[in-house]
Amino acid sequence: MQPNLRHPEILDLARNQGRVTVEGLAERFGVTVQTIRRDLSDLADAGQLQRVHGGAVLPSGTTNIGYEDRRALKSVEKQAMAGACAALIPEGASVFLNIGTSTEAVARALLQHRRLLVVTNNMNVATILAANPEAEVIVTGGTLRRSDGGLVGPLASDTIRQFKFDFAVIGCSALDQDGDLLDFDVQEVTVSQVILNQARHSILVADHSKFHRNAPARIVSLQQIDTFVTDQALTLGVANKCLEWNTKVIVAG
Repeated sequence: MQPNLRHPEILDLARNQGRVTVEGLAERFGVTVQTIRRDLSDLADAGQLQRVHGGAVLPSGTTNIGYEDRRALKSVEKQAMAGACAALIPEGASVFLNIGTSTEAVARALLQHRRLLVVTNNMNVATILAANPEAEVIVTGGTLRRSDGGLVGPLASDTIRQFKFDFAVIGCSALDQDGDLLDFDVQEVTVSQVILNQARHSILVADHSKFHRNAPARIVSLQQIDTFVTDQALTLGVANKCLEWNTKVIVAG
């Protein structure tokens, strides 16, 4: 069966089952797992599916996909972006890292940095940077979001307002063609807005899968971001907006 004939059936299966697996599809169509991975990548690039570990799910506009699945998504790309982001942060800097798997990758890339002050509302980031004896790590208060170790709510925002950071590193769940950063959790959005207000330099780290997704809550415009680190070239419309807004774009990898 040709790919263009498999794709509609794969989409139907995803709609009916909520998720499709590489192994299951390879057995169903009698093709190799490599062939199915290419099919799923093509569908993901077209914005019709969202790749997760071992398969794919339908992209959602109202709820985020599971945290462990997000952690497995674009892992190689995240490492490249994290390295590019860490290269922007000098030793001796104060940094805020917020919730997300991309910011966790940045935390790993900062393990060799010295004399860092890191503030975070991400329990996973704090655990990662505990291995760096040259980093002082401060964790905000807030309501624990058990799904991903994030701390949100008024207490998190109040803690963040007590600081002025050299750099704020944030992620997002989606980026639309207007150049708006979007997310699913309104409480997290509020915290992200406070983080950006307290930063001298803001860095967005987001891979190209976010270009094909949608989410209901607006964080800010790319116009309010100083540097955008991603893994693929932006669409012409968004790239032109970044040029107009003096938002520096770094394509890593």
